[in-house]
Amino acid sequence: MPVVSRRAALRTLAAIAAGTATGAFAHGYLWERHDLQLVRTDLPVAGLAPEFDGLRIGFVTDLHLSEFVPPEDIQRALALIAGEAPELLVLGGDYVSYQDMQYVEPVAELLSGAHAPLGVIAILGNHDDDRVAPAALSRKGITVLKDARTRLTRGGASLEIAGVRFWTKTPNEIARVVAGAKGPVLLLAHDPRRVIEARALGIPAVLSGHTHGGQVVLPVVGALAARKFPVAAGRLSMKGTELYVSAGVGTVILPVRINCPPEVALVTLRRPTISES
Repeated sequence: MPVVSRRAALRTLAAIAAGTATGAFAHGYLWERHDLQLVRTDLPVAGLAPEFDGLRIGFVTDLHLSEFVPPEDIQRALALIAGEAPELLVLGGDYVSYQDMQYVEPVAELLSGAHAPLGVIAILGNHDDDRVAPAALSRKGITVLKDARTRLTRGGASLEIAGVRFWTKTPNEIARVVAGAKGPVLLLAHDPRRVIEARALGIPAVLSGHTHGGQVVLPVVGALAARKFPVAAGRLSMKGTELYVSAGVGTVILPVRINCPPEVALVTLRRPTISES
């Protein structure tokens, strides 16, 4: 067996690593960023009335229509969640990337066909402007909650849906939005870090996006881009407040997903069990 020098071995390992990284990037660009998944999850909501137990919410977020996220990906996402027949559809923000106005009307047009019996509710993300995007969505019959809330009623019971802008962050600001709520509040906040303020205010449930699940999730080290968030994707319980974070549909910065496929979510609201209370 020939003797291999340490330098040659290191060069070989470096070449293997480079080839693996290139292959993973190519897979993430060509395949995984389009490999849309449907996630089904229950979300316990403290104080939820029996009339709303089992309410099915379609949650679609972070579309990022752009030169790298084609309309077809968004159409497939909307069709996939529509197939689950949600009672309410929630859009979680970031409809375009970097407030690129050339895509605002096209994404609003894509969303114009979205329907649910209890309506379609949208919030804004950090890539959305505060004027043009909400106006375009509103013209398509979508209810845009900009530091506002709406109330669902069923059989005399109420569920408050509150939506905050990305830049609405402090407990006092969020408290003004939920003041006077007649029932439990489901907070729609693009940034999952708002779960901290929600917990402080006694808000029982939060739906968020923004993280893209990390978008690139590496073995061992995980989602480096999402480390500043309470959770990159999925469920989190925080002392009486339940959070669900969706990995979203589109991409930003790099048009690639690795170990983190795009998703739409069907979120079913539940009355907490005794162990969850």
